[in-house]
Amino acid sequence: MRTHQVTVAAIRVIVVPLLLAGAAAGIAPAGPAAAVTTGVGARAGLGVWADLGARVGSGVRVGLAGLVRSFDPRGTLVGVAATSARNAWAVGTTEGSKALILHWNGVAWNQVPSHAPAGDDQLIGVAAISARNAWAVGTIGTGGGGKTLILHWNGTSWNQVRSPSPNASGNVLVGVAATSARNAWAVGLTATDRTLILHWNGTAWKRAASPEPANGAILFDVAATSASDAWAVGFAGDKTLILRWNGIIWKRVRTPSLPRESLLFGVAATSARNAWAVGSVDGEVGTLILRWNGAAWKRVHTPSPLDSNLNDVAATSARNAWAVGSSGIGAKPLILRWNGTTWKQVHTPSSAVNILEDVAATSAHNAWAVGNDYKSRRVLIMRWNGTTWK
Repeated sequence: MRTHQVTVAAIRVIVVPLLLAGAAAGIAPAGPAAAVTTGVGARAGLGVWADLGARVGSGVRVGLAGLVRSFDPRGTLVGVAATSARNAWAVGTTEGSKALILHWNGVAWNQVPSHAPAGDDQLIGVAAISARNAWAVGTIGTGGGGKTLILHWNGTSWNQVRSPSPNASGNVLVGVAATSARNAWAVGLTATDRTLILHWNGTAWKRAASPEPANGAILFDVAATSASDAWAVGFAGDKTLILRWNGIIWKRVRTPSLPRESLLFGVAATSARNAWAVGSVDGEVGTLILRWNGAAWKRVHTPSPLDSNLNDVAATSARNAWAVGSSGIGAKPLILRWNGTTWKQVHTPSSAVNILEDVAATSAHNAWAVGNDYKSRRVLIMRWNGTTWK
């Protein structure tokens, strides 16, 4: 994202060093969105976490304004996934540049060892199939991006699984999705301006062929509904990028005509005929939501507070979806809800400098949103109980 807005996730921690090194030349859009510097951050755009996190210990407590906060150890959360009201995962990075994993057991959030390899490791995306099967992805290596990092939860512990890294450095996985024990996708970018898509076939992670826009591209998120239907979103140059998996190959799909510097950061799908993609337009000055109706992607009207952007989206049905992000130069949390007819802004329990990076939902009565409290440098967790966010 741009320098004057503290927002949208871990990819910023990683992409900035790559850009500064020239590794990602040609990927960043022109204009305000290209003005990337350290000190701002998030997963949905090009930027970096504010001061990157904090020293992490253990334990979570309910904090001010009903927010579920951590930590005495401080950190940054950028990914969340849930399979039920009693099972959820949140991932991110500590101030010491180590993987951070939290688990919700239905009563409290607790920190879980990542068992990531030694070195600077950052987790950016997480997906869960069941209480015994989950994936977390990111990168490992000094300087904000070296080799791809994939961890797997087997019901007892998290362990690293071997994953392809096309280049010697600059390999980053940002999003992950899974539909079964034999089908999972992870997406991201390489240091050579190429889209990166990996597939899990039940035995190993392998790189999948994907379209390569001439002006370079980044994929930020992926969603899948079956082994033959998946979506990946991001941007190529200063235009939105949407790819679709049809069970055989990945193909680029046409998007509506949009202003320059329109970026997509999150995607969710409930069926082959219902999917959402969210992001920002005009260099992050307004929210952007596209909907797939089974035939084409179309832009949907959304509330768009001044200087706002959306970082991620989650959906449980054609009538229930959530989108989260931030608004205002002061970076306040932004939550929108789809009720089957329109998107409406929903009240959040905090108006401080809090950025929501990711959202997950299991029903109309249970959803989680995670992000960062940049003032206290603590992770931020909010929960929807069917009536309010707390």
